[in-house]
Amino acid sequence: MPKKKPLTPKQRDELLATLKARFEKNKTRHNGIGWADVEARLNKNADKLWSLSEMERTGGEPDVVEHDKKSGAYTFVDCSKQSPSGRRSVCFDRAAWESRKEHKPADNAVGMAADMGIDLLTEDQYRALQQLGEFDTTTSSWVVTPADIRKLGGALFCDRRYNTVFTYHNGAESYYAARGFRGALKV
Repeated sequence: MPKKKPLTPKQRDELLATLKARFEKNKTRHNGIGWADVEARLNKNADKLWSLSEMERTGGEPDVVEHDKKSGAYTFVDCSKQSPSGRRSVCFDRAAWESRKEHKPADNAVGMAADMGIDLLTEDQYRALQQLGEFDTTTSSWVVTPADIRKLGGALFCDRRYNTVFTYHNGAESYYAARGFRGALKV
């Protein structure tokens, strides 16, 4: 697991400026939520900035999509049009990666998400994201897979085709140039 490195003040300021600009540009994703409240929450949880910077670095374009009024937490989700480019060509998890005898991918979705300090989207979160726009129209994204499916060697992924969101299955050890994963981070 990569060690979380604190962001320099310059990196922090650049990241916050990027997140704010995206937040302001895409207000329909977070109606009724103000940036000042999100930024205040980020300032109280500075350790989460590293994870957001990793989401950004790998092409995820994280943005706020939910606010839990009870806990005060904001949920950031990868909102890039296609599955994040820096997280593609990966199999589902470490066990799948280890099962490949040859032509192993560079990494796996579950492990990368853990290293980044984020969670893979569930199928429900993926479908909720699709209510905010059209995502993965030419790519696909691994999603959290029920243990009984994974135990049998499978894993789930989703995409959007024909104006419809589909959930599919594949062998967990498979990987494709157009399949990656999307993540979520609660702050």
